Amino acid sequence: MISTTKEKIGIALIVVLAFFVAIGLWLQNPVAQDMSYHLFKDGRTVFDTPNFWNVLSNILFLFVGLLGLYRILITKTLNIIEEVKSSYTLLFAGITLVAFGSGYYHLWPDNQTLVWDRLPMTIAFMALFSIIISEFVSVHIGKVLLVPLILLGMASVIYWYFSELNSSGDLRFYAFVQFFPMLAIPIILICFRSRYNNASAYWLLLIAYIAAKIFEHFDGEIYNTLGFISGHSLKHITAALGLYILLVFYTRRNTG
Repeated sequence: MISTTKEKIGIALIVVLAFFVAIGLWLQNPVAQDMSYHLFKDGRTVFDTPNFWNVLSNILFLFVGLLGLYRILITKTLNIIEEVKSSYTLLFAGITLVAFGSGYYHLWPDNQTLVWDRLPMTIAFMALFSIIISEFVSVHIGKVLLVPLILLGMASVIYWYFSELNSSGDLRFYAFVQFFPMLAIPIILICFRSRYNNASAYWLLLIAYIAAKIFEHFDGEIYNTLGFISGHSLKHITAALGLYILLVFYTRRNTG
């Protein structure tokens, strides 16, 4: 139930932000996938595996995803909202699939394989957004939004891919789906109160996400400086670390 002034301000900010981000992207010309995105600096082949380190670093997503699923479905040791257990399950299932999708993409980087990298990422992103809505805003709203959010995320990837096939590549829809939750989540964390005793892991996850994006952007510069690891591999490691911190948080937190 949204009742306090702070919560009402939070909802207003999210609505206004969604409006302006959507309009801003709509007014932009369609943005095709830059083919140079597929040219990663560290392309070393090890054990007959091209781009070995970018492929191997995805194993951390597999570890976090499977461990999360194990603790949700087998040991039941996570302190989660049982009413939206499916949201947590889809989060860690998405993380698990990221390991395979991203690994496959980095073996043969192109637009076709990139689809299988982005689809599981949108599942994880949207499930996480639904979880945060459930924990901070409303369990009912988070539960109702789960499936539409995931379908929206998957649709954004499919739309982008077919737009590329039609020689009119358009990343705007995907950009909105990927980045808007990352803008809305801090507002939710500030304006709403969680049912749990703290929300520090969500802030740490956001920091890890930003750091991962920085590592991705400076892929070549980092590899040229360090010589043994690239920015993109560090992106995988940092993102997986942020998700592992979240998993530990789910294990140790208590209701407030």
